[in-house]
Amino acid sequence: MKKSLYGLKQYPRQWYKRFDHFMIGQKYTRSQFDHCVYLRRLSDGSYIYLLLYVDDMLVACKNKAEIERLKTQLSSEFEMKDLGEAKKILGMEITRDRVQGTVYLTQKQYLTKVLQCFGMNSNTKPVSTPLAPHFKLSALLSPCTNEEREFMAHVPYASLVGSLMYAMVCTRLDISQAVSMVSRYMHDPGKGHWQAAKWILRYILGTVDLGLKFERDYNVGGHLVGYVDSDFAGDLDKRRSTTTYMFTLPKSPVMTMEKFRLCGLFGFKPRWRF
Repeated sequence: MKKSLYGLKQYPRQWYKRFDHFMIGQKYTRSQFDHCVYLRRLSDGSYIYLLLYVDDMLVACKNKAEIERLKTQLSSEFEMKDLGEAKKILGMEITRDRVQGTVYLTQKQYLTKVLQCFGMNSNTKPVSTPLAPHFKLSALLSPCTNEEREFMAHVPYASLVGSLMYAMVCTRLDISQAVSMVSRYMHDPGKGHWQAAKWILRYILGTVDLGLKFERDYNVGGHLVGYVDSDFAGDLDKRRSTTTYMFTLPKSPVMTMEKFRLCGLFGFKPRWRF
């Protein structure tokens, strides 16, 4: 078979190889950190960026003429449809304020559908925190009886956690710790885990408009600012400590990560000298 067929496993690979070959031929450089990001340095020192996700593309540049030039080059090689100024991509709404120099990324439409899918409506009482302190999640909350296991078999726990994860990795960093907690028990969730997952939905119900805000840096050479926090043996099952850090540049989150570290118990024997 010399040509890959649409829908087969090799089709995405063949499409990417063809697109990558074209972009390299146009003197663009593939990012070493993300192979779906291409960039080219312009004569004035600025850059033009192209972001690729399957067959969706975003182009960013200060020079509109360069954007039009790239779109012409792409149209001559591929069958394309120009959707104009980016307002939505991958379920994320893009809102610009050119006067203030800000860009907002939200997922209001996606989260509203998630809330409706799992029975959250105007009669549901919202909460102000992603996860309340009284939730002590552990494997002890997993089903112990056949009745509990039968009940949880009809609960869409994995579907809910997966929906929350997508919002978490896109625009809702505020629920990352809570989602991390409930995702640990996807293999055998209990009623307590289900109540905690629904608590996160109640938090989203009251904060559905929240998202990421990116601001223009008016100071040349903005500083990279980092924040870090950790608990002590917060994992009740394995005595692991959770450490989370986030970096902003400028005032906008550019990197966040959560790690687990084992917290051991150390003993010693006293020695006496006379």
